[in-house]
Amino acid sequence: MRLLRPLVALLLLIGLSGNAPEETPSPEALQAASELLSILSADMTKQLAAMLTNAFWPAIEQKARGQGIDDATLSDLRKEFDSIQLNVLADAMKGAPAIYARHFTASELKDLTAFYRTPTGVKTLVEMPMVTGEFAASLMPRLPSIQQQMGDAFDKTLRAHGYIK
Repeated sequence: MRLLRPLVALLLLIGLSGNAPEETPSPEALQAASELLSILSADMTKQLAAMLTNAFWPAIEQKARGQGIDDATLSDLRKEFDSIQLNVLADAMKGAPAIYARHFTASELKDLTAFYRTPTGVKTLVEMPMVTGEFAASLMPRLPSIQQQMGDAFDKTLRAHGYIK
């Protein structure tokens, strides 16, 4: 179980972070980003949290069951997992206008807002969290192989530099 905690946290950080440019966005871009995010509903955040949970929970549950954790405790763990993810995403959304404003001009943000008010834009808001969740779930079976590849590559590099024998 302890092995999965850093892995889940790392995957969440990878999924929710990036290299933020250091320039300060203009007030006009911040206002346009805030308007854009006002149409990105709370439902989208809840849906994304649910998709992330569905992607990561099965591996956690399997590991917990392997350690003999009972159904009642698993249920409580799942509630905590869901709650934490929703809170993390909701909190992350508070900083979203500044992030959007650093990556898009005010004009581009207005274009995005106009798009999300179209039928295709509305559908995109509903479907993209599911697409993202399905993509995240598709990565789960690959994680053991990725971990093995990284471990082997790191060992090789550390060995080449004399840190391990």
